[in-house]
Amino acid sequence: MTLYDLKPRFQAYLRPYAERLARAGVTANQVTLAAAAGSLVIGFVLSEFGWIRPLFILLPVWLFIRMALNAIDGMLAREHGQNSDLGALLNELGDVLSDAALYLPFAVIPGISGRLVVTAVVLAGASELAGTAALLIGASRRYDGPMGKSDRALAFGAIAFLLAVGLPAGRWLDLVLVVLLVLLVLTIMNRVRRALAEAHP
Repeated sequence: MTLYDLKPRFQAYLRPYAERLARAGVTANQVTLAAAAGSLVIGFVLSEFGWIRPLFILLPVWLFIRMALNAIDGMLAREHGQNSDLGALLNELGDVLSDAALYLPFAVIPGISGRLVVTAVVLAGASELAGTAALLIGASRRYDGPMGKSDRALAFGAIAFLLAVGLPAGRWLDLVLVVLLVLLVLTIMNRVRRALAEAHP
C-alpha cells in the first residue's frame, strides 16, 4: 500500500484543470519540464540558503504542487492524445532529477548525516530504476511500495516542515533517515520481485 493508490481520486479533482490547460494549448511535456525546472530552482534555493530554516517551508508546498503537475501531465498525455516516447522519457528522468534536487539540500544542514541523505537519494533513484527496468523483461512499470515517489514526498515534506517551524536537527532525524533507507530497500526488492513474478507467472 502506498500513497500512489490514492492517485485516481487526486486526478479526479485535477481533471478540470487539465482540461483547461489542454484547451489553452499547453502540452504534457511542457508541464513535465515545468515540474522539473521548478524542482531545480527550489533545490538550488535550499542548498544555497538552507541556513535560513523557515525557507524549508517551500519544500512541502512545492512537493504538493509538483504532485499536482505530475498528475496533470499524465492526464494530458492519456486523455488528450499527447502520449509520446519523448514524454515517457522526460517523465522518468524528470522524477529522478527532481528528487535529487529537492532532497540533497538536507545533506548540508548541520546536525544531519550527509551520508544518510545521499544514500537515501541514491536508493530513491534506484527504486525508480527498478520500476522502469521491469519494462525490459516484459512486465508493467512497477509502482510498488512501501516508499514510492509520493511516500518520499510526504516523508521529506514532513521533515522540512518540522525544520522550518524550528525543530532542531539531531539524532531523531538520523533515525528517521535510517527507517527511510530500510523502506527504500524493501521498495526496490518488492518492485524486482513483483516484476519477475509478472514476467514469469
